[in-house]
Amino acid sequence: MLNPVHLRTLAAVLNAGSFAGAARSLGYTGSAVSQQIAALERVVRVPLFERGAHTITPTSAARYLVLRSVDVLSALDALEEDVRGLCEGTIGRLRVGSFPTASRRLLPIALAAYARTHPSVETHLDEGEPDELVPLVRAGELDLALVYRYDLVPRTWPRDLHHVRLLEEELLVLLPERHSLAGAERIGLDDLKHETWVATREGTAGAAFLRGLCAQAGYQPQVDHRSSDYGVIRGFVRSGLGVALVPALAHQPSEGVVATGLDGVAARRRIGAVYRSRTTNPTVGGAVRALRQAAARLGEGGHPGLSYGAGGDAAQDERR
Repeated sequence: MLNPVHLRTLAAVLNAGSFAGAARSLGYTGSAVSQQIAALERVVRVPLFERGAHTITPTSAARYLVLRSVDVLSALDALEEDVRGLCEGTIGRLRVGSFPTASRRLLPIALAAYARTHPSVETHLDEGEPDELVPLVRAGELDLALVYRYDLVPRTWPRDLHHVRLLEEELLVLLPERHSLAGAERIGLDDLKHETWVATREGTAGAAFLRGLCAQAGYQPQVDHRSSDYGVIRGFVRSGLGVALVPALAHQPSEGVVATGLDGVAARRRIGAVYRSRTTNPTVGGAVRALRQAAARLGEGGHPGLSYGAGGDAAQDERR
């Protein structure tokens, strides 16, 4: 079998005109060049040089081999470059999972920046809730997933996943613009005990969080309408059908709806990314950096109710 190293040495000899010149250009010894040419001659079974006392003359076979090997060696160089890219995470495929609000606000910033620095990496998105995405990451069907958890709602991540903190979100109360409390800078939960609520569907972390928060204030919320689409929730609030509690990332200012902070409530929704602790996909590292930068841009850019949760320090990562 032809050895590409020997073919490159042959080309260097023809270019330099001597074994010594080829050795200097390749960083080899003259003896090493001579041995490689001899090994190549044994493989092709024809002499490649006519050797004189002080000179060498390439045979037609040598010239033919060099001519034919140009494209092959160029293709091999390209393959080696691609392999380096695969190892460094600059070439390949990244499969990302995300939940809807992060897909609208956080992920576009992160993936756009990632694409600029990793133009040869294909990115694919699958959307779902954390309970759907985490098993896909563990099974290797996703490389990385954006997830969230609410304070007051117990949640742990599998020990074989690495968790990176990204954002912390304040919970905002949405009120119809004609509501009596719409002009308040912040309001307390006690002020809302007689309200009708629009909430996410039963069984979700958001619904459990609302119940837990109201329980701390001594009452159970009256929920008449449920939807896990925050656009639908805003529409119901706008129509005066109730008030709602939404995480800051899900809030989009809209006519007829007023967003107000909760007084005396420190509980938050916390957004992070999970990936396998022993991931074999080198593209994940660059994606995590892009997500951190995007989270910092949102959290430190004056967006109401958002704060950067990772501090830019890998030591802040959690494994649970």
